[in-house]
Amino acid sequence: MNVQHEALKKFGYQINYAIENYSNHGLAANQFSNVLIGGLGGSGIGGRITKTIFMNEFPIPVEVIADYTIPAYVNEKTLVILGSYSGNTEETLAMFDAVKEKGSQMIILTGGGKIGELAKQHNLKTYWIELGFQPRMALGFSLTYLVQIFGELMGKEVKGELQDIVKLFEDNTPYYDDGMDVFESIKSKAKSKFVVLSDAQFEAVATRFAQQVQENAKHECFTHVVPEHNHNVIESYYGTLDTVFFFLNSNSNVRVGSRFEFLTGLLEVENHKIIEIGVEQFTLASVYQTIHRLDWISLLMADYRKVDSLNVPNIASLKEFLEKV
Repeated sequence: MNVQHEALKKFGYQINYAIENYSNHGLAANQFSNVLIGGLGGSGIGGRITKTIFMNEFPIPVEVIADYTIPAYVNEKTLVILGSYSGNTEETLAMFDAVKEKGSQMIILTGGGKIGELAKQHNLKTYWIELGFQPRMALGFSLTYLVQIFGELMGKEVKGELQDIVKLFEDNTPYYDDGMDVFESIKSKAKSKFVVLSDAQFEAVATRFAQQVQENAKHECFTHVVPEHNHNVIESYYGTLDTVFFFLNSNSNVRVGSRFEFLTGLLEVENHKIIEIGVEQFTLASVYQTIHRLDWISLLMADYRKVDSLNVPNIASLKEFLEKV
Protein backbone atom coordinates (compact mmCIF):
# COMPACT_ATOMS: atom_id res chain seq x y z
CA MET A 1 0.00 0.00 0.00
CA ASN A 2 1.29 3.45 -0.94
CA VAL A 3 0.74 5.53 2.21
CA GLN A 4 0.75 8.84 0.38
CA HIS A 5 -1.73 7.63 -2.23
CA GLU A 6 -4.07 6.47 0.54
CA ALA A 7 -3.71 9.81 2.33
CA LEU A 8 -4.58 11.72 -0.84
CA LYS A 9 -7.67 9.57 -1.37
CA LYS A 10 -8.96 10.94 1.95
CA PHE A 11 -9.14 14.51 0.65
CA GLY A 12 -12.94 14.39 0.59
CA TYR A 13 -12.97 12.90 4.09
CA GLN A 14 -10.84 15.80 5.35
CA ILE A 15 -13.17 18.39 3.83
CA ASN A 16 -16.20 16.71 5.39
CA TYR A 17 -14.42 16.41 8.75
CA ALA A 18 -13.79 20.16 8.81
CA ILE A 19 -17.42 20.85 7.90
CA GLU A 20 -18.77 18.58 10.63
CA ASN A 21 -16.36 19.86 13.31
CA TYR A 22 -16.73 23.55 12.53
CA SER A 23 -18.36 25.75 15.14
CA ASN A 24 -19.06 29.47 14.90
CA HIS A 25 -16.40 31.87 16.15
CA GLY A 26 -18.92 34.69 16.46
CA LEU A 27 -16.70 37.34 14.86
CA ALA A 28 -17.28 39.75 11.98
CA ALA A 29 -14.76 41.35 9.64
CA ASN A 30 -15.96 44.86 10.57
CA GLN A 31 -14.67 44.29 14.11
CA PHE A 32 -11.09 44.31 12.81
CA SER A 33 -8.77 46.46 10.72
CA ASN A 34 -6.99 43.50 9.12
CA VAL A 35 -6.40 39.74 9.29
CA LEU A 36 -3.03 38.04 9.69
CA ILE A 37 -2.63 34.32 8.95
CA GLY A 38 0.53 32.63 10.21
CA GLY A 39 1.83 29.20 9.30
CA LEU A 40 4.63 27.34 7.55
CA GLY A 41 4.73 24.72 4.81
CA GLY A 42 1.71 22.44 4.63
CA SER A 43 0.20 24.27 7.61
CA GLY A 44 0.58 27.69 5.98
CA ILE A 45 -0.46 27.13 2.38
CA GLY A 46 -4.14 26.91 3.30
CA GLY A 47 -3.98 30.55 4.39
CA ARG A 48 -2.45 31.63 1.10
CA ILE A 49 -5.12 29.77 -0.87
CA THR A 50 -7.92 31.19 1.28
CA LYS A 51 -6.61 34.71 0.75
CA THR A 52 -6.75 34.30 -3.04
CA ILE A 53 -10.20 32.65 -2.95
CA PHE A 54 -11.68 35.70 -1.24
CA MET A 55 -9.34 38.37 -2.66
CA ASN A 56 -12.07 40.13 -4.63
CA GLU A 57 -14.70 40.23 -1.88
CA PHE A 58 -13.08 40.22 1.58
CA PRO A 59 -13.57 43.74 2.99
CA ILE A 60 -10.32 44.20 4.97
CA PRO A 61 -6.63 43.50 4.21
CA VAL A 62 -5.31 39.96 4.66
CA GLU A 63 -1.65 39.04 4.97
CA VAL A 64 -0.03 35.62 5.29
CA ILE A 65 3.22 35.30 7.25
CA ALA A 66 5.66 32.38 7.27
CA ASP A 67 8.33 33.61 9.67
CA TYR A 68 9.34 34.00 13.31
CA THR A 69 8.17 37.61 13.48
CA ILE A 70 4.98 39.54 12.79
CA PRO A 71 4.52 42.98 11.18
CA ALA A 72 4.70 46.09 13.35
CA TYR A 73 1.14 47.07 12.43
CA VAL A 74 -0.37 44.08 14.26
CA ASN A 75 -2.42 45.32 17.23
CA GLU A 76 -5.64 44.71 19.16
CA LYS A 77 -7.63 45.44 15.98
CA THR A 78 -5.92 42.59 14.10
CA LEU A 79 -7.46 39.13 13.92
CA VAL A 80 -4.66 36.57 13.91
CA ILE A 81 -5.17 32.99 12.71
CA LEU A 82 -2.26 30.66 13.47
CA GLY A 83 -1.98 27.18 12.03
CA SER A 84 0.40 24.36 12.95
CA TYR A 85 -0.57 20.77 12.22
CA SER A 86 1.86 19.29 14.74
CA GLY A 87 1.44 22.19 17.11
CA ASN A 88 5.19 22.33 17.56
CA THR A 89 6.37 24.46 14.62
CA GLU A 90 8.95 26.77 16.18
CA GLU A 91 8.27 29.73 13.90
CA THR A 92 4.53 29.57 14.62
CA LEU A 93 5.16 29.30 18.37
CA ALA A 94 7.35 32.41 18.12
CA MET A 95 4.53 34.21 16.31
CA PHE A 96 2.13 33.13 19.05
CA ASP A 97 4.26 34.81 21.71
CA ALA A 98 4.58 37.98 19.63
CA VAL A 99 0.84 38.16 19.02
CA LYS A 100 0.06 37.75 22.73
CA GLU A 101 2.26 40.77 23.42
CA LYS A 102 0.28 42.77 20.85
CA GLY A 103 -3.07 41.90 22.42
CA SER A 104 -4.60 40.61 19.18
CA GLN A 105 -7.52 38.20 19.12
CA MET A 106 -6.40 34.76 17.96
CA ILE A 107 -7.90 31.69 16.32
CA ILE A 108 -5.86 28.47 16.29
CA LEU A 109 -5.85 25.57 13.83
CA THR A 110 -3.88 22.57 15.07
CA GLY A 111 -3.69 18.86 15.75
CA GLY A 112 -2.35 19.45 19.26
CA GLY A 113 1.23 19.88 20.52
CA LYS A 114 2.52 22.97 22.30
CA ILE A 115 0.28 25.43 20.47
CA GLY A 116 -2.72 23.27 21.30
CA GLU A 117 -1.77 23.42 24.98
CA LEU A 118 -1.33 27.21 24.76
CA ALA A 119 -4.71 27.57 23.06
CA LYS A 120 -6.39 25.70 25.92
CA GLN A 121 -4.42 27.65 28.52
CA HIS A 122 -5.53 30.99 27.05
CA ASN A 123 -9.05 29.78 26.18
CA LEU A 124 -8.63 30.55 22.47
CA LYS A 125 -11.05 29.54 19.76
CA THR A 126 -9.46 26.39 18.31
CA TYR A 127 -10.29 24.21 15.34
CA TRP A 128 -8.84 20.76 15.88
CA ILE A 129 -7.39 18.74 13.02
CA GLU A 130 -7.17 14.96 12.96
CA LEU A 131 -3.62 13.70 13.33
CA GLY A 132 -2.06 10.83 11.37
CA PHE A 133 -1.23 12.64 8.11
CA GLN A 134 1.85 14.41 6.84
CA PRO A 135 1.09 18.16 7.20
CA ARG A 136 1.28 18.62 3.42
CA MET A 137 -1.29 15.83 2.99
CA ALA A 138 -3.73 17.39 5.46
CA LEU A 139 -4.70 20.47 3.43
CA GLY A 140 -8.36 19.43 3.22
CA PHE A 141 -8.72 20.06 6.96
CA SER A 142 -7.05 23.47 7.25
CA LEU A 143 -8.30 24.92 3.97
CA THR A 144 -11.91 23.99 4.72
CA TYR A 145 -11.75 25.38 8.24
CA LEU A 146 -10.30 28.62 6.87
CA VAL A 147 -12.94 28.93 4.14
CA GLN A 148 -15.62 28.63 6.82
CA ILE A 149 -13.85 31.07 9.14
CA PHE A 150 -13.66 33.66 6.36
CA GLY A 151 -17.20 32.95 5.25
CA GLU A 152 -18.49 33.63 8.75
CA LEU A 153 -16.38 36.81 9.03
CA MET A 154 -18.12 38.05 5.88
CA GLY A 155 -21.58 36.81 6.87
CA LYS A 156 -21.49 34.52 3.83
CA GLU A 157 -22.96 31.00 3.86
CA VAL A 158 -20.40 28.52 2.49
CA LYS A 159 -21.42 25.24 4.13
CA GLY A 160 -23.74 24.14 1.33
CA GLU A 161 -21.11 24.80 -1.32
CA LEU A 162 -18.52 22.87 0.67
CA GLN A 163 -20.90 19.94 1.12
CA ASP A 164 -21.33 19.83 -2.67
CA ILE A 165 -17.54 19.83 -3.03
CA VAL A 166 -17.27 16.78 -0.77
CA LYS A 167 -19.39 14.87 -3.29
CA LEU A 168 -16.88 15.70 -6.03
CA PHE A 169 -14.30 13.55 -4.23
CA GLU A 170 -16.39 10.47 -3.53
CA ASP A 171 -14.51 8.88 -6.42
CA ASN A 172 -10.82 9.78 -6.79
CA THR A 173 -10.46 7.91 -10.08
CA PRO A 174 -11.05 10.88 -12.43
CA TYR A 175 -8.40 12.94 -10.63
CA TYR A 176 -5.91 10.08 -10.59
CA ASP A 177 -6.54 9.39 -14.27
CA ASP A 178 -6.14 13.06 -15.15
CA GLY A 179 -2.91 13.18 -13.17
CA MET A 180 -1.68 10.05 -14.93
CA ASP A 181 -2.42 11.57 -18.35
CA VAL A 182 -0.35 14.62 -17.47
CA PHE A 183 2.42 12.52 -15.96
CA GLU A 184 2.64 10.29 -19.04
CA SER A 185 3.05 13.38 -21.20
CA ILE A 186 5.99 14.67 -19.15
CA LYS A 187 7.74 11.58 -17.77
CA SER A 188 10.31 11.65 -20.57
CA LYS A 189 11.36 15.02 -19.12
CA ALA A 190 11.36 13.89 -15.50
CA LYS A 191 14.82 15.38 -14.95
CA SER A 192 13.87 18.78 -16.34
CA LYS A 193 13.16 21.77 -14.13
CA PHE A 194 9.48 22.49 -13.52
CA VAL A 195 8.20 26.06 -13.78
CA VAL A 196 4.62 26.97 -12.91
CA LEU A 197 3.14 30.14 -14.38
CA SER A 198 -0.13 31.28 -12.82
CA ASP A 199 -2.43 34.24 -12.69
CA ALA A 200 -3.12 36.02 -9.39
CA GLN A 201 -6.14 33.89 -8.50
CA PHE A 202 -4.13 30.67 -8.83
CA GLU A 203 -0.88 32.00 -7.33
CA ALA A 204 -1.31 30.11 -4.06
CA VAL A 205 -2.40 26.93 -5.86
CA ALA A 206 0.76 27.18 -7.98
CA THR A 207 2.82 27.55 -4.81
CA ARG A 208 1.08 24.50 -3.37
CA PHE A 209 1.94 22.46 -6.46
CA ALA A 210 5.57 23.55 -6.32
CA GLN A 211 5.75 22.58 -2.65
CA GLN A 212 4.27 19.16 -3.39
CA VAL A 213 6.71 18.51 -6.24
CA GLN A 214 9.59 19.59 -4.02
CA GLU A 215 8.61 17.52 -0.98
CA ASN A 216 7.01 14.51 -2.61
CA ALA A 217 9.09 14.11 -5.78
CA LYS A 218 12.30 15.73 -4.43
CA HIS A 219 12.43 17.81 -7.61
CA GLU A 220 13.04 21.47 -8.43
CA CYS A 221 9.89 23.45 -9.11
CA PHE A 222 9.53 27.24 -9.31
CA THR A 223 6.60 29.63 -9.69
CA HIS A 224 5.96 32.96 -11.40
CA VAL A 225 2.83 35.10 -11.58
CA VAL A 226 1.46 36.70 -14.75
CA PRO A 227 1.39 39.61 -15.55
CA GLU A 228 4.44 40.50 -13.39
CA HIS A 229 6.34 37.63 -15.02
CA ASN A 230 5.92 39.35 -18.39
CA HIS A 231 7.87 42.39 -17.20
CA ASN A 232 11.07 40.52 -16.37
CA VAL A 233 11.25 36.70 -16.43
CA ILE A 234 10.03 36.49 -20.01
CA GLU A 235 13.38 37.98 -21.10
CA SER A 236 15.11 34.74 -20.07
CA TYR A 237 13.09 32.72 -22.58
CA TYR A 238 15.51 32.46 -25.50
CA GLY A 239 16.68 29.24 -27.10
CA THR A 240 15.94 25.80 -25.75
CA LEU A 241 15.27 25.59 -22.01
CA ASP A 242 15.44 22.32 -20.08
CA THR A 243 12.09 23.07 -18.51
CA VAL A 244 8.54 21.75 -18.31
CA PHE A 245 6.08 24.65 -18.09
CA PHE A 246 2.76 24.37 -16.26
CA PHE A 247 0.18 27.07 -16.98
CA LEU A 248 -2.42 27.67 -14.25
CA ASN A 249 -4.96 30.15 -15.55
CA SER A 250 -8.23 30.82 -13.76
CA ASN A 251 -9.55 32.72 -16.81
CA SER A 252 -10.60 35.55 -14.51
CA ASN A 253 -9.03 38.27 -16.66
CA VAL A 254 -9.16 38.47 -20.45
CA ARG A 255 -5.92 40.45 -20.74
CA VAL A 256 -4.05 37.92 -18.62
CA GLY A 257 -5.50 35.19 -20.80
CA SER A 258 -4.02 36.94 -23.83
CA ARG A 259 -0.64 36.96 -22.13
CA PHE A 260 -0.82 33.19 -21.60
CA GLU A 261 -1.71 32.84 -25.28
CA PHE A 262 1.39 34.81 -26.24
CA LEU A 263 3.57 32.73 -23.92
CA THR A 264 2.30 29.54 -25.52
CA GLY A 265 3.34 30.75 -28.94
CA LEU A 266 6.69 31.99 -27.68
CA LEU A 267 7.62 28.74 -25.96
CA GLU A 268 6.27 26.41 -28.64
CA VAL A 269 8.74 27.86 -31.16
CA GLU A 270 11.45 25.82 -29.43
CA ASN A 271 9.07 22.89 -28.76
CA HIS A 272 8.98 23.39 -25.01
CA LYS A 273 6.61 21.15 -23.10
CA ILE A 274 3.61 23.11 -21.87
CA ILE A 275 0.92 21.64 -19.60
CA GLU A 276 -2.19 23.80 -19.39
CA ILE A 277 -4.20 23.36 -16.20
CA GLY A 278 -6.92 25.91 -16.78
CA VAL A 279 -10.49 26.16 -15.56
CA GLU A 280 -13.52 27.59 -17.31
CA GLN A 281 -14.51 29.55 -14.22
CA PHE A 282 -12.74 30.36 -10.97
CA THR A 283 -14.92 28.89 -8.21
CA LEU A 284 -14.40 27.35 -4.81
CA ALA A 285 -14.95 23.92 -6.36
CA SER A 286 -12.43 24.55 -9.14
CA VAL A 287 -9.79 25.48 -6.55
CA TYR A 288 -10.27 22.23 -4.64
CA GLN A 289 -10.34 20.16 -7.83
CA THR A 290 -7.22 21.79 -9.27
CA ILE A 291 -5.30 21.24 -6.03
CA HIS A 292 -6.27 17.56 -6.02
CA ARG A 293 -5.28 16.97 -9.64
CA LEU A 294 -1.91 18.59 -9.09
CA ASP A 295 -1.30 16.61 -5.91
CA TRP A 296 -1.69 13.40 -7.89
CA ILE A 297 0.87 14.58 -10.45
CA SER A 298 3.40 15.17 -7.66
CA LEU A 299 2.92 11.67 -6.25
CA LEU A 300 3.06 9.99 -9.64
CA MET A 301 6.28 11.85 -10.39
CA ALA A 302 7.68 10.69 -7.03
CA ASP A 303 6.81 7.08 -7.83
CA TYR A 304 8.43 7.32 -11.25
CA ARG A 305 11.58 8.87 -9.81
CA LYS A 306 11.65 6.10 -7.17
CA VAL A 307 11.97 8.54 -4.29
CA ASP A 308 10.38 8.41 -0.84
CA SER A 309 7.40 10.76 -1.01
CA LEU A 310 6.53 10.12 2.64
CA ASN A 311 9.70 11.16 4.45
CA VAL A 312 11.67 14.42 4.24
CA PRO A 313 15.21 13.67 5.48
CA ASN A 314 16.67 17.10 4.72
CA ILE A 315 13.92 18.85 6.66
CA ALA A 316 14.35 16.40 9.54
CA SER A 317 18.11 17.02 9.55
CA LEU A 318 17.55 20.77 9.61
CA LYS A 319 15.27 20.46 12.63
CA GLU A 320 17.89 18.35 14.44
CA PHE A 321 20.55 20.93 13.61
CA LEU A 322 18.44 23.81 14.90
CA GLU A 323 17.78 21.97 18.16
CA LYS A 324 21.53 21.86 18.77
CA VAL A 325 22.24 25.49 17.89
